[in-house]
Amino acid sequence: MEEHICGTHGVHKDIVEKVSNVMPDEALLYDAAELLKVFGDSTRIRIIFVLCQSEMCVCDIARLLNMTQSAISHQLRVLKQARLVSSRREGKTIFYSLCDDHVKTIFYHAMEHVME
Repeated sequence: MEEHICGTHGVHKDIVEKVSNVMPDEALLYDAAELLKVFGDSTRIRIIFVLCQSEMCVCDIARLLNMTQSAISHQLRVLKQARLVSSRREGKTIFYSLCDDHVKTIFYHAMEHVME
């Protein structure tokens, strides 16, 4: 029998079984990976930071981030499709905000991690 890297002649069945019993299905893991990809863009992260502070319209976000309204609108569409950002209309102005506190939690945990 071939020796495994961890030095045993077999798998650690108790550990493998324990993890196997709680392992989410492949589709759910795929969805989680897709969500994390949305966080993988620095412009979207900057927008999320801004929206953690306050609800804002595209013009204000664009001015704050020194970007075009078109570029911000594109990234907001991506964030909306991922259900991270929502919008509300007030007259002709559309205000954007984070969908819920989960988004803030993910963002702040990421910031805490990179600042350690």
